[in-house]
Amino acid sequence: MLFNSWLFVVFFAVAFGGYLILRKTPLWQLWLLAASYFFYGWMSPLYVALIGYSTVLNYGISRVMPGSPRKKWWMALSVLNGVLLLGFFKYGGFVVDNVNAMFSRTAIDMTLEKPGLLLPVGISFYTFIIIGYMVDVYRGTVPVEKNFIRFALFSSFFPYLLAGPIERAKNMLPQLRTAPSLRGADISEGFSLFVVGLFKKIALADFLALYVNKVYGDPGQYPGLPSLIATYAFAWQIYFDFSGYTDMARGTAKMFGFNLMLNFNNPYLATGLGDFWRRWHISLSSWIKDYIYIPLGGNRKGRFNTYRNMVIAMILAGLWHGAAWTFVIWGAIHAAGRSLTRELEQTAFWSARVPTFVKQIVTFHIVCLTWIFFRADTFGNALTILGNILAFVAGDPRFPLLAALFVLLVWGYQFLFESRFRPVLEHSAVRMAFMLAMILYMVYFSMPGFEKFYYFRF
Repeated sequence: MLFNSWLFVVFFAVAFGGYLILRKTPLWQLWLLAASYFFYGWMSPLYVALIGYSTVLNYGISRVMPGSPRKKWWMALSVLNGVLLLGFFKYGGFVVDNVNAMFSRTAIDMTLEKPGLLLPVGISFYTFIIIGYMVDVYRGTVPVEKNFIRFALFSSFFPYLLAGPIERAKNMLPQLRTAPSLRGADISEGFSLFVVGLFKKIALADFLALYVNKVYGDPGQYPGLPSLIATYAFAWQIYFDFSGYTDMARGTAKMFGFNLMLNFNNPYLATGLGDFWRRWHISLSSWIKDYIYIPLGGNRKGRFNTYRNMVIAMILAGLWHGAAWTFVIWGAIHAAGRSLTRELEQTAFWSARVPTFVKQIVTFHIVCLTWIFFRADTFGNALTILGNILAFVAGDPRFPLLAALFVLLVWGYQFLFESRFRPVLEHSAVRMAFMLAMILYMVYFSMPGFEKFYYFRF
């Protein structure tokens, strides 16, 4: 069930109506849990079985773990369960393909059969949500949630179930203890967020995808200029697609009275790769920092260990996105770039003498370089795109100018948002004018059909 569909509108109307009726009773949590499972199960009953299994198992472990003398073993069991689920459903085929490729280069006459498994949508997100909770309980930074319905709702709340943000127990569980008071401001703000996200998705991301899919689908047919433009276009497509989903998720939750964490903060205004990851997919980058990078030692044990931990964290972030070497390379390039620029960014020359705009342009182009490997279907296609750009043979890109205009307008808006003109942009009349313009555009100019949200595949 997609946010950008009429089916979701019907679902939301029923879910919200039932919530309004039941929110003064003890049944409101159960209603939202049932709605969330229906939302997820609409795609496949298997999905509900998997998240139900993870929820029951981890609820049981969380109740036993705090007072147990084998606390570490219970924690290890919980993490191992999540890793095995991800490994089986998300990486099983990838492992088999690589083992078969290894066999083909040796004298071993054997071919393993690739498992024909569906990748449950959102499994990477809710698995990280549950693991984060379990680690927090193990550390004693959050109390054990004794109410099973509340824990199950936290693990599966439908706005963030499919593609995040990867919520934390310390933010969501307190909000789920009592039904929040609904204010008109919450509904109007939530609706505004949803409209902005919907506009990003269907008016910008899907529009850009038409060109990106054409070039990246057959990169050998396009010279340097179309390949370069398609790479720039994908950088904005994935931003509009994923931040659009997050806006719709946060807007939906806000209309119910809940506040989800910010997941994007104008990432293409970043002045360095470290700054980029503080602005892009914030829920994932902060999760990796808190549960992987810092436990490995962070930056506390010398320069070598700092860079080693950084490389491990970024490669795991790449692998989290998908079972392909292109994602590993994407993470490795980010790790290498962050390692090479970290010392530079801390110098007085870079921080004080290099203009902010120059730092933003340099960072944006490094990120675009990594997006080539993220978007390409194969490593060979990524090299073809990169080779086309480096050779730069001009051709007819046939890129829709309207899409370029929208990208420039959005980028300009972001620059103004981080300037002294921000109070003007936050004025209610200006915000209403923007929202009205977006609604009118979607009504009169939106394209037929739609692309699935890009991050659903992760």
